[in-house]
Parts: sequence; structure tokens; C-alpha cells
Amino acid sequence: MSQPRLLGGRYELEGVIGRGGMAEVYRARDLRLDRLVAVKTLRHDMARDHIFQARFRREAQSAASLNHPSIIAVYDTGEDTFDGVSIPFIIMEFVDGRTLKELLDDDRRLLPERCAEITEGILRALEYSHTNGIVHRDIKPANVMLTRQAEVKVMDFGIARAMNDNQVTMTQTSQVIGTAQYLSPEQARGERVDARSDIYSTGCVLYELLTGRPPFTGDSPVSIAYQHVREDPVPPTEIDPEIPQWLEGVVLRAMTKDREDRYQSSEEMRQDLLRGLQGMPTQAGTMAMAAAGATTTLPPVQDGRDGYDDYDDYDDRRRGGKTALWVLLGLAVLAAIGFLGFILLQSPAERLDIPEVAGMPEDEAMATLEDAGFTNVTPEGQPDPEVPEGEAIDTDPAGGRSATADHEITLRISEGPEAQEVPDVIGSTADEATQTLTDAGFEIGDRTEEESDSYPAGQVIRTDPAGGTSADPGTAVNLVVSSGSAQATVPDLVGMTEQEATDAAADAGLSVRFEQEESDEEPGRVIRQDQGPNSRVDPGTQIVATVAVERPGQPSESPGPGFPTDFPTDFPFPGDGEEEGDEGQPPPPAMTRDP
Repeated sequence: MSQPRLLGGRYELEGVIGRGGMAEVYRARDLRLDRLVAVKTLRHDMARDHIFQARFRREAQSAASLNHPSIIAVYDTGEDTFDGVSIPFIIMEFVDGRTLKELLDDDRRLLPERCAEITEGILRALEYSHTNGIVHRDIKPANVMLTRQAEVKVMDFGIARAMNDNQVTMTQTSQVIGTAQYLSPEQARGERVDARSDIYSTGCVLYELLTGRPPFTGDSPVSIAYQHVREDPVPPTEIDPEIPQWLEGVVLRAMTKDREDRYQSSEEMRQDLLRGLQGMPTQAGTMAMAAAGATTTLPPVQDGRDGYDDYDDYDDRRRGGKTALWVLLGLAVLAAIGFLGFILLQSPAERLDIPEVAGMPEDEAMATLEDAGFTNVTPEGQPDPEVPEGEAIDTDPAGGRSATADHEITLRISEGPEAQEVPDVIGSTADEATQTLTDAGFEIGDRTEEESDSYPAGQVIRTDPAGGTSADPGTAVNLVVSSGSAQATVPDLVGMTEQEATDAAADAGLSVRFEQEESDEEPGRVIRQDQGPNSRVDPGTQIVATVAVERPGQPSESPGPGFPTDFPTDFPFPGDGEEEGDEGQPPPPAMTRDP
């Protein structure tokens, strides 16, 4: 559904410039400051979903806390109502450029050095983000823009989290957060992430920039995630032999399965890229040289660059080198050879196989690892919705791998399902509340009704557990639903005396006001009421009851004035003693009175 043309009374939308799974991005003009901005709005069909609303708000909070030239700035946030739905929006810096995904989709082939420069810009943004305690968790070509001035801009912190956040990378529906082609192994396994997860994803992006394809492909996200956990990528030089060996080394080290073997920070990887661009040995190259028994990792000289795309007017700032640089490079090579010789002369430490302990109780798992010869085992609790509390989830490094006896082994023990916040559904209809709670991973318990003056019939009055509190996934949430206003039933007062009517009204929570009316009915009794019997009214309502009074001049039982009091009672009146309807009888004698 299209969005309103004006958001927040300030931002005039001009056109859609991007769409994603949950949001749309518009080019817009800030009428107050008269400048171009980018407006990101939650899609109308997802605006009612509290999970997407929370993710959208988290993106605004995460990005707004970061102020760096390589991160797209957030200027403002807000909400606007459209078709009765509250739609949140984020006002961001408008960047004139293209995403790396668009470049890759256009088969724009970049020089390896250009790929390294772009990656270095991504790492600058991540280093700043990580220093501020935020892990991006979704680094991919679609989330990196390249401006027309060749500046790198990282965007979309929609699933970013603080590094000290204990939540793992699985959603309530057990779907892995992130994009399959760029997931780190720990993300694919549903484990906690840290800065090294972003480094792995950055390595995947650099791999695709160099080779034109992601490191892993498959028929489904699950099969791709499995490859991230279990399989090694094809070395980039096997796809394109012109890729420098040192750059391949950087890619493969960033994509190491065990995060302990990767670069430990974005700055470390960035410095390695800069060393390689300047023709100096890299850490990754030194490690590869030591492993292969090589003596040098100098980048190959490439004269022909046909087929590569310089992407606009990038200059060749880092080509060539000075004589002093080559002298330093020679000294570094000699130092590397000396280090390699030292390593080769050392007696290799014995490596032991790490046993599989998943599913064992903690004591048994600890004993198994210690019996295998490991002396540095540390148990660590971790929420897990599937493994029973107190049982081992896995180890880090994983079972089946090998390590030295003194290598630190982390034994992950399940703490059971992680408690999560119960959604606040007060004011929602019962059906809406049921859907929201079910989507959040909770069960629906008892549903009862209760009269309410504050909530219309059908709306939720409260829940148990209450919204905003924490509960384990799968907990049954009881709903109390309004049956409508708590009203009183009007009693039938007709025929009652004033005292009886007063008492009956008071018993029903009502009051009564009496009015009098001449009537042939029995005086002192209620003959009608303004509120019908058994009708429903608000408590305290006053009923108007009409009471009968005797009409003035109504004949009494005694004869009227001027009528003879000694009139004989046995005087025959017309019709006395005769059957009704007799005809032909003589009229009665005339009644006379002596003067």
C-alpha cells in the first residue's frame, strides 16, 4: 500500500529508491531545513507486528548512536498514522551512489586493489561500531553503499545488537537472523555473536567482490548455512588467478570457521589490508607461509589489467613503492624466515581429540573432557530452547576437532529456554492478542470474560503473566476479555408503594424519584416508570416513578348533597325483581316529595 505523501508534517516523499523485506526507502525533502533526505518506513503490512516494530526501533537507536563518516547518519525518527495504522519512520542522510549489490548485479569487475580499498572502508565503519559496543550482524553487499566520490557508507543496523546482549542469534520462530550467503558459522549455529562475526561476513563480501560470486551457494538458506559451518570455500585464486596471494590470505583468514583463528578485531584486518596494499607482508600471508614452509608472500606483479573496472575516477594512490619500502620488505622477509626456522625447531605439542559431549549432564561432560587429557575446561551457561537445562550443548572448539592439552575448552551448558518479554496486548481484540502472543512463542491459556467500563466488549483487559514481564517461551498466557460495561438491571416497580420501590431500586444500585398523577388506580402505588423493567443502565441511574393520587371530587360511598337520607331502601326501582330484558312492564310510580 502506498505511503502518505507527507510524513510527520515535515518530510515530503518524492519517490521510492529502495525496498527490502520489511521496509521501503524514499527520497524526500525536509521542508523545514530544505534539504534532501532518505526516509525509511516500515511496510504497511508489517506495521501491526510488534516484532518488526521492535527491530525497526532498534535500527534507529543503534544507527543514531553512531556518528562516523562511513556510517549513514540518522537525523530523526517518528511515527505517522495512515489508514488507522501507526507507521514508524527513520530520517537518514541521503547518499547519491549505488550499493555493492547493484555493482555486482551489473557484473562490474573491480581491480583487486579496489576491492581491498572498499573493504578497508567497511572495516573503518565496523571498528567504530564495535568500539561503541554494537555488532552489525548483517554485513552484505546490499548494506554497503559506494558514493560517486568513492566513499564507503555502511547502513541498515536493523538487527544490530550490543556486544553485551545475552540474546543469541535465533528469533522466536527459530529462524537464523542474517543473510544466508554472509552468515558466520556461529550465527548459523544460533550462538552468540561478537565483533568477529562481522569480520567473517566482511570476508564473505570481499570474496564476492574479488570473484564475482558468494563463497557458498545452495538451493536453500539451510544448505548454505550448513556450508558455512562445515565446508571451506574454494580459494579465490582458483576462480581468478590474477587475485594476489596476499589478498587471498586475508580473505581466508577472515573466513576461518573458528573465530579464535580469525582476525580478532576490525582494525587488525584493516591494518593487514593496508600492509598488503603497500606491498608489505601481511599477517595472513606470514601464517600461510609458516603453514606451507614457504619463504615469501610478496604479491605478484601484474602488468595487464584488462577486463577490470576502475569504477569511475579512482586514482592509483597506492601503486608502486619506494626503494626504502623494498629494503624494509626484505628485512621483514628475513625476519619471517628466522621466525619460521624457530618454529620448525620447536617440538610440536601433542594434540588431543576433543570428545563429543552434547547431551551429557554437566558433571559427566566435564569428566569426559578431563579424562581425554584437557586441563583447561571452563563451563559456560547459555540459554537454549531445545537442550534440557543442565545438559551440555557443545564445546568450543567443537567436538571432533583436536587441540593441545592446555588449550582452553569452553563447555556450553544449557540454561533452558531464555525468558523473554510477554507482549503487551491490552486494548487489542482477543484475536489480535492471540496472534501476537503466538508469534512471540507463547501459548494461549484460559480465556475469561469480565465486565468493564474502560474497554469495549471483545478487547483484552489484562493478561496473566502481565505484558512487559518475562516468561519462558511456551508459557500459557491467560486472557481476560471485556464483556462490555458493568451495568445494572432496572427492577419492575409498578404496583409497589413508594417505600417498596425505593428499596427495590437501591438493591439494584439505582435511585428513584417519585412524581404524582391523578389516577383511578389505588392511591399511593406506582402506576408506571420511565425505564422499562429488566433494561440495562449505568449504576446510580435515577428512575422516575409515577405514583397514583385520588382525583378531586371523586364520589364517596355516602349519598350526595340534597338527596333524601330517609329514602326507603325497599322502594322498588326499575327492573327490581325482574329479569333483564323484560318488556311491556308498566313504568314505576313517579317519585314525589311533599313540599
